[in-house]
Formats: sequence, C-alpha cells, structure tokens
Amino acid sequence: MATTNINEYSMHYMDSGEGMAILFIHPPVLTSLNFTYQFQELSSDFRTIAFDIRGHGKSQPSEQTVTYPLIALDIKHLMDRMSLDKVFLCGYSTGGSIVLEFLLTYPDRAWGGIVISGMSEVNEWRLRNKISLGIALSKIGAVGTLALSIAWSQTKQLSLFRKLFNDAKQGNPRNVEQYYRYSLKYNCTSRLKEIQLPVLLVYGEEDKHFHPYAKILHQQLPNSELVFLKKADHRLPTKAARLLNELIKQFVDRFSL
Repeated sequence: MATTNINEYSMHYMDSGEGMAILFIHPPVLTSLNFTYQFQELSSDFRTIAFDIRGHGKSQPSEQTVTYPLIALDIKHLMDRMSLDKVFLCGYSTGGSIVLEFLLTYPDRAWGGIVISGMSEVNEWRLRNKISLGIALSKIGAVGTLALSIAWSQTKQLSLFRKLFNDAKQGNPRNVEQYYRYSLKYNCTSRLKEIQLPVLLVYGEEDKHFHPYAKILHQQLPNSELVFLKKADHRLPTKAARLLNELIKQFVDRFSL
C-alpha cells in the first residue's frame, strides 16, 4: 500500500507482483480492497495495481468534480509515475465504464480491457433507480449506510467484510455522489466501434438484468469476447473470484506481447 500525489490529489494505491500489469478500477463507495482476491491470486503471475478513486477509501477528497474523464486522466498519471507504458485495464460494474472511457481516450496506453459486470450506458429503470438511491443517500451524507449495505452484499466472509466496510465508509459524500451522478448520465455506446483493442466481457449467468448490457458491448466492440459464469451474479470479484481470476489470467496471457 502506498500514497502518491497524482493530478493535484493524494492517491492511495496498491501495487504487487511483477510482469504484465493489470490495473483494477472500483465502482462508487467501494475501494481498491474490493479486488483483494484478485491480488491474492494474480500477483504471483502479473503486476497487479489498484487505487482508490478521488474521495474514496484512503484517497484524498477532490476539489474537482469526479468524472470518468478525470479518473481516466488520474490513471494515466499513475502509469506515468510508475513508468508503465501500457497496462490491461480491469473494471468492475461502473468501473467497467471507466475502462471503456480509458480505451477511447488513451488507446496507446493499454494492451486491452476487462469489463466485469459493466455497461456502456444506463438504459433501464432498475439500474437507474439503484444509482439514484446512491445519489440520494450520499447527498445527505449517508455514506456509512451505503458502505454497510454494499460491503455486506459483496461478501459474508467476516474479515473481508470488515475491511471493505471500514474502507468504504471513509468515502467523501460529495465525491461519491459525483461518481454516482456521472455514472447515471454516461453513454459511450455510439463510440464502441472505435475501440480496436481486445476486450474481455465477464458477467454472471444469474445477473439477468445486466445481460442486455453485455449484449450491447459484445455486438458493438469489434474485438470482444463474452463469458457468462455459471451460478454467479453481479458480484464476481468477491463471489466468483476463482473462476474470474482464471479468465483474467488466460486473457492476459493470450494477448501479452
């Protein structure tokens, strides 16, 4: 675990292992710790990196409004600081949208992308309502309530739950709201054909409401592979870690140069 000044804020990040670099991106409220199982299993073969987005976890609150383009720029600055020319980007849920934003904005800085339970737009009421609830709760400062609910939904393993909750509840309400709010309006579907890099799409077989988002991405991305994990829902990094990690390993090995 380390801290560095990136693009005018103090960023907390984790960096483990050697070799081809995989950089993980978390959704609102959660933090880099949501990828604990990925670090445990993948850092023996790859360099695994994750960071807390502005105003999340141990990263400093942001004076600038948290947007996907700003987060993508922060990632590029972190890569520059680490002297990394290219990485594989791996994003979970709305973190997957940031993978797409990075591939569109900085295609020369990536080997490819991995989108876990992600989307290029929010176009149906269930997800809109969920994000809107996050906006409402963070607006009144109830990040602790969000942190408790989300951390418990990710894992019932007590020690990991405590870590996720203690990290998540530190989130800055204003920055968390901004991240949620930008997620609600983001839409890059019309630009997906511009992404020529390989993209692995991973979804839970039981995550039915996200299957239309998977279909959009698979149809529009020129070089994508879609995998549904059996007996799994939305929460793949913690609930289906072994299968997910094996897919990530196979994908990165296949496209590593």
